[in-house]
Amino acid sequence: MSGSGGALLQLLLLAALLGAPGSAQPLGEDACRPVRTAFQVLQPGAKWVPESPVPGSDLQVCIPKGSTCCSRKMEEKYQATARLNMEQFLQSASMELKFLVIQNAAVFQEAFEIVVRHARNFTNSMFRSHYPSMGPRALKFVGELFTDVSLYILGSDISVNDMINEFFDSLFPLVYSHLLNPGFPEPSVEMAECLRAARRDLKVFGNYPKMMMTQVSKSLQATRVFLQALNLGIEVINTTDHLKFSKDCGRALLKMWYCSHCQGLLLAKPCATYCAVVMQGCLAGVIEIDNHWREYIRALEGLTKGMHGIYDMEHVLLNLFSLVRDAVIYVQKNEGKLSTTLSRLCGHAQQRQYRAAQYPGDLFVDNKVLKVTRIEQEETLSSRRRELITKLKSHSSFYSSLPEYICSHSSAVQNDTLCWNGQEVVERYSPQITKNGAKAQPGNPEVKMKGPEPVISQIIDKLKHINQLLKGMALPRRKAPGKAPEKEEEEESGDCDDEDDCGGGSGDGELRVRNQLRFLAELAYDLDMDDTSANKQLLNQQSKGGATVSSSDPRNTGPCPRPAAAITLLLLLLLGHKL
Repeated sequence: MSGSGGALLQLLLLAALLGAPGSAQPLGEDACRPVRTAFQVLQPGAKWVPESPVPGSDLQVCIPKGSTCCSRKMEEKYQATARLNMEQFLQSASMELKFLVIQNAAVFQEAFEIVVRHARNFTNSMFRSHYPSMGPRALKFVGELFTDVSLYILGSDISVNDMINEFFDSLFPLVYSHLLNPGFPEPSVEMAECLRAARRDLKVFGNYPKMMMTQVSKSLQATRVFLQALNLGIEVINTTDHLKFSKDCGRALLKMWYCSHCQGLLLAKPCATYCAVVMQGCLAGVIEIDNHWREYIRALEGLTKGMHGIYDMEHVLLNLFSLVRDAVIYVQKNEGKLSTTLSRLCGHAQQRQYRAAQYPGDLFVDNKVLKVTRIEQEETLSSRRRELITKLKSHSSFYSSLPEYICSHSSAVQNDTLCWNGQEVVERYSPQITKNGAKAQPGNPEVKMKGPEPVISQIIDKLKHINQLLKGMALPRRKAPGKAPEKEEEEESGDCDDEDDCGGGSGDGELRVRNQLRFLAELAYDLDMDDTSANKQLLNQQSKGGATVSSSDPRNTGPCPRPAAAITLLLLLLLGHKL
């Protein structure tokens, strides 16, 4: 049998079952009984369903050529159901993408907090181990600094320069009384204020505060914009998931999915091309997001590629303790001339005979303090960001592909034969299909466009703004393998020169903390979780359960083993195979 003959036979069979395509009315008194039964599923107990065909003069969308099985209230219920179907299709289409972005936003925010917490504990341990006399007082200033760091990441309007200046301003009177003038009474309030002011004028910590400002500012700014971008991605998807469609769109959806029921054609399915035309009209505004969404993913990828070195908060914060330690060593090295100058400025400093500074070997962090297992190809936050971008790129065409997705999941007849065209079942549907986007819709025969939707315009404006922020970061790109590594950005730490003596404190043999998060669970020396009172501000804001506060003697300079199981479990949960 030929193809055309087979199609004709199918048409005759459908006509025998449902009524001929050209006959747009139910036949017989019992013709509405199947319609009534099907509608009772949507509206149980409804009493306004005709038991036999009616003229349908009050219908506004499913207008019959003869009689109909629908009442006005049925038409309204069908339209509400069609709108609900549309919303559910949108939510189904975005489910995987939304889960990807929401999960990663939560995981990265929590991972960043873990990095901040461990960076704080590294710094606290450095003070306890090497400067036990001022350790208890220093813990307060360290806690305040890292609380500000956490709040900045979360979007608080805090200046990085101010937080670091405040840290060193508070630290210097402590360094002065415990290291430069040990054994003497604590400085008075007037003396402390004088020392705080002199700290900046005399650059008593050398160029290390400026180095910290540069590194912390660049890394935290990149981290904050990264989190802002992920949260905006969630907002964009949530907004388009719950759009309120226009009246014309609602009528077109009703016509496509349910008007066939009014003719008793319960098994009729919309033609795929007809469905595409309706969806392009209903989603014209949503599809306008497409170019900005693609640009959003490209800009986010550009940011993640540049988040290394001083633009990587994991690298910067986990090594911050060494900069603080080197800053204190710088003060000790310049003890003689500092004491003379401070005595002249503040009037209370005791003159001390200048002597060459001798620094014991245990001044530096050694393998007993931080024992890092060297494992190649370990998982880092950087690798997780790259994996996220790879998956996001697979959703670049999400908005432009929505019409096709909905039509393919709504039982549309793909070959446009023996299908519903909004008025009747036709043997073939072949009107010219319109293009995606609002500009192409004036010629849409099914849905009329009435200008841009305000909600969509707001979302597009927000995407434009975050895209500008992402591009404005202008982070350095990694050089291709085989070329000499670009050290300019790595070493950009406040234009340090020989006179500032920034490079000396640690020595080439010092163990550097690796730029990895996962290694924290492998530390032989598990750091105390010193949740100081300053950190309560952050914890209260986030309403999160913090780590258990350990009661420990800050004067104890030896390693104090703690169970590492909790940290290990938490990191595995956060950075396991969640993407």
